[in-house]
Amino acid sequence: MGASAREVALRALTACARQGAWSDGFLKKALREAKLDGRDAALATRLCFGTLQNRLLLDFYLAGLCTVKLERLEEPVLECLRLGAYQILYLDRVPDRAAVCEAVALTRKVSKHPKAPGLVNGVLRNLSRQREALPEPPDDATRYSHPTWLAAAFAARLGKEGAAALMEADNSQPAACAQVNTYRFTAEQVRMELEACGVEVQLHPWMADCLLLRSTGDLERLEPFQKGAFYIQDPAAKLAVLAAEPRAGMRVLDACAAPGGKSFAAAIAMKNMGHIISCDIHPHKQQLITAGALRLGLDCIQANVWDAKVCKVSFLNEFDLVIVDVPCSGLGIIRKKPDIRYKEPTPLKNLPDVQKAILENTCRYVKPGGRLLYATCTLLERENETIVTEFLDKHKNFIAEEFQLPPPIGTAKDGILTLWPHIHGTDGFFMARLRRKEHDD
Repeated sequence: MGASAREVALRALTACARQGAWSDGFLKKALREAKLDGRDAALATRLCFGTLQNRLLLDFYLAGLCTVKLERLEEPVLECLRLGAYQILYLDRVPDRAAVCEAVALTRKVSKHPKAPGLVNGVLRNLSRQREALPEPPDDATRYSHPTWLAAAFAARLGKEGAAALMEADNSQPAACAQVNTYRFTAEQVRMELEACGVEVQLHPWMADCLLLRSTGDLERLEPFQKGAFYIQDPAAKLAVLAAEPRAGMRVLDACAAPGGKSFAAAIAMKNMGHIISCDIHPHKQQLITAGALRLGLDCIQANVWDAKVCKVSFLNEFDLVIVDVPCSGLGIIRKKPDIRYKEPTPLKNLPDVQKAILENTCRYVKPGGRLLYATCTLLERENETIVTEFLDKHKNFIAEEFQLPPPIGTAKDGILTLWPHIHGTDGFFMARLRRKEHDD
């Protein structure tokens, strides 16, 4: 008998804590290995993501009920407690008794300590009895399970209420977003085919050719996916491509392209006419981009291995459009990668230097009169507005350029735009559209 949904969730949580694994990547692999059906795979995903999304709050409650300090527990035992607590507090369809029994059974499997199952049983039973009288969290950082430094950074930008709304949105469960490959299919065709596969499909409320999917199971096994009818991409990333206005016949460089979504969006907007060089520093990601383009039938895309910080002489002054979606802290995609919030902040301080180096190098590849799109999936000013402002101060041959996006987004008059999960219902995303002047000053 294979692993259960709870066992798979526990393995993912433990791998995140012990090995620094990313929950989404580990979970995807673990689900395939366990061969869970669609319902159990969805439960495993919900348990893993939900527990991560609420970890600091769960720990706050558990610490008040546990006779042993949480940091002294074996990691798998602590994760069993968190899993059980999440089910008791957040999953109405799981009876408390079942949540407790499953957590105790899991504890017996992962711990050799004879007292561990009894501890888990006692703590979770107490939690169940006291669920209506639990103490108020001391602050919004605990309430929404965001580290103090991150909650403070959001509050500095948005104010207390705005930060609370953003952190609450970070803990939501967004639908998967399928961007229709309109080069070969219509949105209605794809909707009907997905529904025939048992997928729940809704049209995106304001973005054309975008479908919101639930009850998907393994999307990559579905026939519409395999024949290239769609690719998965958040509306925010697609909107960034629309802001850059790729057109048929253009020569485009996607400088930090993996896994290829922006290249695919640009190729579709260009009706597969033109040339897109789609680059990444990792060889295995080149293969991902090539495979994706082949599946979608987009032969205008050429995937290359290349370090965007290193000058490539043959690229100088060659491109109508350069897309630079730089490596970043990723704090705009916490909804989909909940464990990003728990990564140590110290290494993030070096990211602006990397981002500046990439922008300094790739700006030279834009033709006179051409465009450059700078983008990140983070919400920190030092990786976004500060980078662009300093770049424009230094490079007088570039200007920020107004662009138009579909309602309710509208016009970015100063050429710079941030999308927010709690306002726009998208990933958090920053984009700046810059134009190189026809004649350098």
